[in-house]
Amino acid sequence: MYPFHDPDNLRELSELIKAWASQLGFAHAAISDVDLSEAEGRLGDWLNLNFHGEMAYMARHGSRRTRPGELHAGTVRVITVHMDYLPESMQNARRVLANPQAGYIARYALGRDYHRVIRRKLQKLAERIRAEVGPFGHRAFCDSAPVMEKALAQKSGHGWLGKHTNLLNRHGSWFFLGELYTDLPLPPDAPVGDHCGSCTACLDICPTDAIVAPYQLDARRCISYLTIELHGAIPIPFRRAIGNRIFGCDDCQLVCPWNRYARLGQPEFTARHGLDGASLVELFLWDEEEFARRTEGSAIRRIGYLRWLRNIAVGLGNAPATEGVVRALEGRRGHSSELVREHVEWALGVHGGG
Repeated sequence: MYPFHDPDNLRELSELIKAWASQLGFAHAAISDVDLSEAEGRLGDWLNLNFHGEMAYMARHGSRRTRPGELHAGTVRVITVHMDYLPESMQNARRVLANPQAGYIARYALGRDYHRVIRRKLQKLAERIRAEVGPFGHRAFCDSAPVMEKALAQKSGHGWLGKHTNLLNRHGSWFFLGELYTDLPLPPDAPVGDHCGSCTACLDICPTDAIVAPYQLDARRCISYLTIELHGAIPIPFRRAIGNRIFGCDDCQLVCPWNRYARLGQPEFTARHGLDGASLVELFLWDEEEFARRTEGSAIRRIGYLRWLRNIAVGLGNAPATEGVVRALEGRRGHSSELVREHVEWALGVHGGG
């Protein structure tokens, strides 16, 4: 058992935690304090600009997002982790993105649902800590509660905030974040410096100009928001720019120079069900049962079948007007969902058949 008034013991425990985290497949683990006052100010400014769009949950929880002790009582430190997920070479991803007949899915969603994978591993880490120190206060998170994940990871040295607002380090940005809130007064780790320099590649490549300034993202313009978070119709001015991206967008990561040094991810995130390059027509022909079966245990399922069809209809509108594309769209023309019908009509209109 660790006497928690002894700094030497706490430093030793911190190093043990990092070693156990590595054994569980995390690329890095670190310790953050809970002072997020600077991040709280930035969040407030972003919300005041209404850049969160329909993501009302970003404002709903008040200060619990930026004050960890309010979300989980007794929290004085956060054990932060990250796990690599890149399922294939970036060249393969670029090939799919360049093929207008294929459906591009953000690489993070090709394998198993990261929420479950990382929370399960964090729970195992907590059990290992308990075996060493006895009962302690903790709660595990992975993009599953009002947590300032990037701010906590940045404070504890996982990387720096890129101009695209993703966290990145010298191995790029293809990684998930997770947190273990704890009452253990572990010694915090130090942040690292910003190494984006004068590079603006991510701003220049964004198809919808969602990165309105360095370090500032208007989510309402972001393809990830439009294809995942937005529940209604995708605004017509953005549809052509979406191209064949039917779930999320990786453009700012694919162009980032630091991602030349990216490492392939853990086996859980290997692509499943052929979703790493399937044709838009094939995906559009799935019925709801097949959608449920093919997306079981996947983050894709969260958008539901109707938004899946909505997104693919946009992709088909941007695809070459082959006989198969037009026939697939016409087959959904009488769909029971007005949302789907409207996007199908738009796509047919692009091809001269609306």
